[in-house]
Amino acid sequence: MSSTEERVAALEGLVAAQQERLRQMEDQQAIAQLIASYGPLVDAGEADRVAALWTEDGSYDVEDWHMADRAAVAAMVRSDAHQGLISRGSAHFLGPAHVSVDGDTAVAVCESVLVVQQERHPVVARIAANLFELARTPEGWRITRRTTRGLRGTREAHDLLAGRVPTD
Repeated sequence: MSSTEERVAALEGLVAAQQERLRQMEDQQAIAQLIASYGPLVDAGEADRVAALWTEDGSYDVEDWHMADRAAVAAMVRSDAHQGLISRGSAHFLGPAHVSVDGDTAVAVCESVLVVQQERHPVVARIAANLFELARTPEGWRITRRTTRGLRGTREAHDLLAGRVPTD
């Protein structure tokens, strides 16, 4: 191989590595944006838009409430319990998320805080650990499973924060 061919091959290798690095960064940013959109959408009561963050069969397991698919997530947002929460004033804060991408799947971990209006004062109603499992779809990144546990010193919540995917 000539020195010109070697230099071209080396440059092609560098370009390929940079393209992969750029794709990784774009994926991480897209996932972080997806997770960040949850709070404002759920606080606005946008049931269909919240549900669209999940795959059709994506699940959401938040302590004593398990939603097995996108339709169940939308139903949660439309529920009397959630509508009562947002009618008083609520703010779901998530993130920042630590995102790990592996090809067309990813895992993201973040903490969340739910603040609700009580009388005339905001009160922290819940702090939690969140682990998101995601997949690249034709529509972009979507949640395949979200697991949320209150931060009360439990091993399960700590495992989520450490990025350990729960076993069923």
